[in-house]
Amino acid sequence: MCEINKITSIPNEAIVEIEKLSNLGYGIARIDGFVVFVENACPKDKVKIRINKKNKNFAKAEIVEIINPSGMRIKPFCPMQSVCGACQLQHINYDYQPELKKQMVEDTILNICGEKTCINNVIPCQATKEFRHKVQYPISQTKNSERLIAGYYKPASHELINIKYCPIQPALCDKIIDFIRITSKDCGVSGYIEKKHTGDLKHVLIRISNYTQKALVVLVINSKTISDKVKKLANKIYSELDNIAGVEVNLNNTKTNLILGKETVHIVGDKYVEEKLCNKIFKIGAETFFQVNPFSANNLFNFVKNYISQNYSSPTLLDAYAGISAFGICMSDVAEKVVCVEEVKQSTDLASQIIEENGIKNIEVNNMDASEFFQKEIKTNTRKFDISIIDPPRKGCTEDCLENILKLTKDTIIYVSCNPATLARDLKYLIQKGATVEFIQPFDMFPHTYHIENVAIIKKS
Repeated sequence: MCEINKITSIPNEAIVEIEKLSNLGYGIARIDGFVVFVENACPKDKVKIRINKKNKNFAKAEIVEIINPSGMRIKPFCPMQSVCGACQLQHINYDYQPELKKQMVEDTILNICGEKTCINNVIPCQATKEFRHKVQYPISQTKNSERLIAGYYKPASHELINIKYCPIQPALCDKIIDFIRITSKDCGVSGYIEKKHTGDLKHVLIRISNYTQKALVVLVINSKTISDKVKKLANKIYSELDNIAGVEVNLNNTKTNLILGKETVHIVGDKYVEEKLCNKIFKIGAETFFQVNPFSANNLFNFVKNYISQNYSSPTLLDAYAGISAFGICMSDVAEKVVCVEEVKQSTDLASQIIEENGIKNIEVNNMDASEFFQKEIKTNTRKFDISIIDPPRKGCTEDCLENILKLTKDTIIYVSCNPATLARDLKYLIQKGATVEFIQPFDMFPHTYHIENVAIIKKS
């Protein structure tokens, strides 16, 4: 009854001061102690808000009027920021964003893990524009003119916002998408209508290399086969635009939230773009997992490499959830032996090719599910690793995998995570098993958003 009375006593409009940001980038304010999450807020803003959602634990609100703005509030440099939803923090001066993100990580680790941990200052990204080198555009078309639209969905909706200019991605992306908008209709290629599950082009995926400045373009179509009109569009993209490495077509005629289907067909040009990381040349394909921000990726990989070289002499290294073995390849210079494990065969095949082309001799690549590999290694009991690097999916690790990593690691676990919440959960489990967290180093891989990449250095007892 007290909770119900508390909720009903909250006014629909109020003047509040923003205390800090939540881990999802909302401003946190309080009305008589009741927590209110405020969109597009900045700490130390004094604002008039309107409540648009209440439950027993918190409310959500929008800003009606900024009465006294924070000194760190700025005008977003993108005119679409308020409707696109991709850059939640673009109204905050970038110099202040790393400080806010550090606080987010500290709060998340403390709330979930239950104890204070040393969180280093966030290493910022040196590029605050044109840093996102992988773009995935949903495609549709207007009802009357049948004009193609491409962009991003409005937050918490399936309303597609047509984006003609995005300053956080290379200008070549805008040029490619604009060309596809115009040329698709000339080729007879229609946009996808989600409600009816009709139309040809569902998504356009672009991967641009910062090293070569060339782009790989993938057309995702609503079909099981590739029509002549789609081939015509692919060839026009390759022949009429500059800096296109190649064009591929992905077949995905299912009603699903997954962007890519199971089959990708190469049409013209190269199958990969090349990227440079830690002075190694990587090949990146249509379905290759690779960091979207090459500037911060270099910061992160070099940090891990320097930590290893400063604290170990020729260690043995495990690279789990390895993808194309980027960590293993970058660390090969400071390790005696690197053992990589990844379940996706396409990734391990590509990793083997990259390793050979870079002339690396001390890496072993295993195409296996990580948990099965861990169990096999423990069962044979033939080797353990000085250092284990784990870079799991956003959902984190299972307790069994964490237990096995502890058994396989002699000294240090380096846990790389893009999700502070699942990182905190997994750190809590490792601490309960006797491990200690030496420190966490955050990296701003995604400027102007609430996302933050973290490297946790964990020592076995």
